[in-house]
Amino acid sequence: MQFPGTAGRRKKLIGSSQNDLYDHCLQFYGQPPLDNISLTEFETLAVERLKLLKTVENLGVSYVKNSEQYLRKLETEFSSLNFPLRTELGDQKVQGGTSEYEKRRKDHISHFILRLAYCQTEDLRRWFIQQEMDLFRYRFNDLSSKHKTDFLHKNNVKYETVSAEEKKSLKDKLINSSYGLSGITVEEYDFYKVPFQDALDLVRTRKVYLLAGNAYIPHNEIVTIVLNDFRTRLSKALAMTARSLPAVQSDERLQPLLSHLSHAYVGQDYSIQKNIGKISLEQIDSLSGKSFPLCMRHLHKALRENHHLRHGGRMQYGLFLKGIGLTLEQALQFWRSEFVKGKVDADKFDKAYAYSVRHMFGKEGKRTDYTPYSCMKVILSNPPSQGDYHGCPFRHSDPELLKQKLQSYKISPSGINQVLELVKGMHFQLACQKYFELTHSVEDAGFSLNHPNQYFTESQKLLGGGRDIKKEVEISQRSQENPSNMSRPSQESSKQAHEEMGDLDSFFQDE
Repeated sequence: MQFPGTAGRRKKLIGSSQNDLYDHCLQFYGQPPLDNISLTEFETLAVERLKLLKTVENLGVSYVKNSEQYLRKLETEFSSLNFPLRTELGDQKVQGGTSEYEKRRKDHISHFILRLAYCQTEDLRRWFIQQEMDLFRYRFNDLSSKHKTDFLHKNNVKYETVSAEEKKSLKDKLINSSYGLSGITVEEYDFYKVPFQDALDLVRTRKVYLLAGNAYIPHNEIVTIVLNDFRTRLSKALAMTARSLPAVQSDERLQPLLSHLSHAYVGQDYSIQKNIGKISLEQIDSLSGKSFPLCMRHLHKALRENHHLRHGGRMQYGLFLKGIGLTLEQALQFWRSEFVKGKVDADKFDKAYAYSVRHMFGKEGKRTDYTPYSCMKVILSNPPSQGDYHGCPFRHSDPELLKQKLQSYKISPSGINQVLELVKGMHFQLACQKYFELTHSVEDAGFSLNHPNQYFTESQKLLGGGRDIKKEVEISQRSQENPSNMSRPSQESSKQAHEEMGDLDSFFQDE
């Protein structure tokens, strides 16, 4: 496919070499890409950048930004997803890897794809701008002084570099006005003359020297100016993209994909397992207390107490149990034995509920093997009403009730405060990850939580039961919320997935 509105610019760039197009590892994304790409590549690039931005978000909340641990983890993720880090452009591939040009192309196109997905609402735009700014800050700070200057010149950010003679004459004033500088560092550092109105944040905090309407900014602070410029450009670009979005959404190939990218699950696929049947029904009670995420622990407790769950709870909990290894026979036995303790006799269960359990395992209806819900699916699903127990406790519970629940599970007061702070900041998955750390007595979980079955798998690894109970998964980057398979065109699979989930939901409706 070709990105819209680029025909005229394409003519101007005919004959441009690859080096001219991506001659710097960092850019302001001022020019839309001109490539023709397949829908499969469109989807792949979008998902991989989304994974990167979600990692940026998680690390920004879990660690102090720009701390050594933050930078190290971000560099690892950045490199593993094949985004550009090198400053020199070349077509040579690293051993078994991707060339620097291909990485820069990926960075460019993937940014514009997510612009289309995240320009739709003010909340989405705010989230996208914040993550892109954090990512830009990391990449800009990683550049050498020379490459920072090259970047500024290339993007017409024309701030004059202070000469050695002028630095020498202003040495004492620069030392007194700039934090952490000495006489030696003043000589080593590059300083930029910036109109003071472009550096109001630094002027306000008294971090720069002012003279004749210019702020003298050391190179370690220039990122503040560049970031403000980047934010302004990106904010305007998103507003323009939003205005032209109806034309893009009219393309029936793209509309389903863009609609789901904003809340896509981009982790491992927990519908494909090789250890089915490794869990016995007798183990579920003990596992719920030590290896279930809070949402599933809440559902299990409600089922044991009420001997019934409404359709939302049965779907969420049933698919989770399937994902951790319950067979169809075990699932039927589990639900039947619990329901008959309540107001449902065995005959009514077989007539009203057994079909839906078999359908969930792909043995009825369209025979689709349904996927356990991801965290985003749970968080964004319909909130539970009175008598419901599905959903995310961190998202859908009243903070005071959540506090009482955590207290009943022997979470320390300081731990509860940490969880509630994350909930207050609307970081629901990080709150669940903190719950994991508190219940497993570890300082760092060592993973970014985005799926209830991932929680279970990591818990079993940590508790030493991973060999027998751990669910093996096929390493894939398919998106559960993005209804298409990475290897097939988006439209067909999106429609199919939507129909299938709707079909499944209808079978779970209470009479």
